[in-house]
Amino acid sequence: MQQTAMRNDGFMPESLVTSGVARVRMAVGLLQGMVLYFLYHAAKTNAWPASADLLFSPLLMVSLLAPVILISSLGHLDRKQAAIWLGAVVVVIGLLALHDVWRGGASQGWVWGRRGNGTHPHYPSARLIVFSIAGLYIAHALVLAGVADRRRIAGYPTYFEAAWKLLIQIKFSALFVGALWLVLWLGAALFMLVKLNFLRELLRQSWFVIPVTAFAFSCAMHITDVRPAIVRGIRALLLVLLSWILPITTLLVVGFLLSLPWTGLAPLWATRHATGVLLGAAAVLVVLVNAAFQNGEVASGVARIVRVCARVAALALLPLAAIAIYSLGLRVAEYGWTTDRIIAAACLLIASVYATGYAWAAARSSPWLGPVAQVNVANAFVILAVLLAMFSPIADPARLSVNNQIARLAAGKISVDKFDFDYLRFEGARYGMAALEQLKTRAQGSDAALIRQKAELSLKKKSRWQQEEPPLPRADLVANLAVWPKAAQLPPSFLQEDWKSNKFNWQLPKCLKHENQTCDAYLIDFSGDGKPELLAVGTQAHGGAVLLMEDKDGHWAIAGVLPNDFAGCEPLRQKLQAGSFQLLAPRIPDLDIAGQRIEINNGMTSNSVSCAGHKRERERK
Repeated sequence: MQQTAMRNDGFMPESLVTSGVARVRMAVGLLQGMVLYFLYHAAKTNAWPASADLLFSPLLMVSLLAPVILISSLGHLDRKQAAIWLGAVVVVIGLLALHDVWRGGASQGWVWGRRGNGTHPHYPSARLIVFSIAGLYIAHALVLAGVADRRRIAGYPTYFEAAWKLLIQIKFSALFVGALWLVLWLGAALFMLVKLNFLRELLRQSWFVIPVTAFAFSCAMHITDVRPAIVRGIRALLLVLLSWILPITTLLVVGFLLSLPWTGLAPLWATRHATGVLLGAAAVLVVLVNAAFQNGEVASGVARIVRVCARVAALALLPLAAIAIYSLGLRVAEYGWTTDRIIAAACLLIASVYATGYAWAAARSSPWLGPVAQVNVANAFVILAVLLAMFSPIADPARLSVNNQIARLAAGKISVDKFDFDYLRFEGARYGMAALEQLKTRAQGSDAALIRQKAELSLKKKSRWQQEEPPLPRADLVANLAVWPKAAQLPPSFLQEDWKSNKFNWQLPKCLKHENQTCDAYLIDFSGDGKPELLAVGTQAHGGAVLLMEDKDGHWAIAGVLPNDFAGCEPLRQKLQAGSFQLLAPRIPDLDIAGQRIEINNGMTSNSVSCAGHKRERERK
């Protein structure tokens, strides 16, 4: 790889890359797009590697992030340095993604493709994607600066230049890609005016969209790399504007801190999100102080009021962090650790390093906040260490929180009726599932039976919002249903069905799920096979009305849903009870193509009924 040092731009070490490097960068971007399309198509068709859960997520993460690192490294790192750094990125990101899938934290069911067995490929969790991007940004800036200065720990001005250049490159590359697609869709709209839809159809093809997006991003990364003066100008303007927001922010934060002796801390705890707000305020102060500090060599060019406010803001960080720690401590003492609270604690650890370091810098008699540079560099390594620990088995928030919650339950710090079993099921990853399996077999203690019951109910749940009550007892179900005709009896298999665990639970009438909710149950042979189906109609308004059918295995499922206002319509129910009805053939027959039945649903059909006499009766009431 060739590198031509034509001039020292003062932004990065004498690098103006050759056209050869440009071609390599664009080739990498195009190859990345092709690999991402291959993974997309595999996920859509359930082909390899999407069918291999432990392989797909690491491949996707590496394909998303590693090429960007390579593109940015070309022209600044030699071949050996680039190979070592890229290899480290691939190994670390791949292992983190592998752990993410293994622990059960990977998300399922994104926009494309369903597998033949009804499941989805495993994708990286949103947290892993976001924090991996943040961690790689910090690590790559440290590597670029170290290579530029030819030492392991570079000078702070070099770190400053590398980090800001990389940030602006990424932001403007994303903006460039967005502008490109806006122009392409504008062109498609223009062609549509003359009835030519070829471009619109092309822009809907994944084989075109994915490679073009990756290629455009790589081109934008190259352009911003070889035009450092433009990037430097944007950075200078942005930092000046941000530095003048610092006095306003400092005034607000100091005013808030001075008001606390009169208001007390009780209003903060009442909000239940004080820790998050305080962390956000601390993060804003850190950004604005650094906007004024810049590379530490511009003190003479910074307005006096900005310098004073930067010193005051640096001191204000300490009480903000202390109050946030106290707030989190109260929540943990009362409710224990959760994943979110462990992440907040990790953020507070980082904020504490900033707060103590900046307070030390502000307390010194030096004319400018010189030690801020050392604090920033040290905290960059702290952030990387925290991220690696949290997204690996070392300090997995799900594992730590599950262990803490189980310990609280065992120690009697929380009663069984208040313990959140669903947290273990839906936020505890594989550790929570394992804990529930252990609780399901618990044999000791006065509450052992109740713990086993609640653990089993949580394990059966498909979503956090599914009701956790046990199935409606058979006696209550019989009491809820008035069977018609009078001489008929409910099928035994119907009475054995667990309606609360039905995946279409939300469509069922209330009488099948709750006690003291009544329905009429009409046994009518809708299908004409000599075996009656069951039409359940709520007697109360909005009580629900569905047609239920028994399958060959003896399980009942919803065969159709009736208009909601049919339930509670007394005139229609009376005529139905009297047998004053007839079954009609569908207005539009279904299609049979080569033995496959295709149902045609009339989307224009009204989803309501005319309840004769019922409206006037309600008006009289």
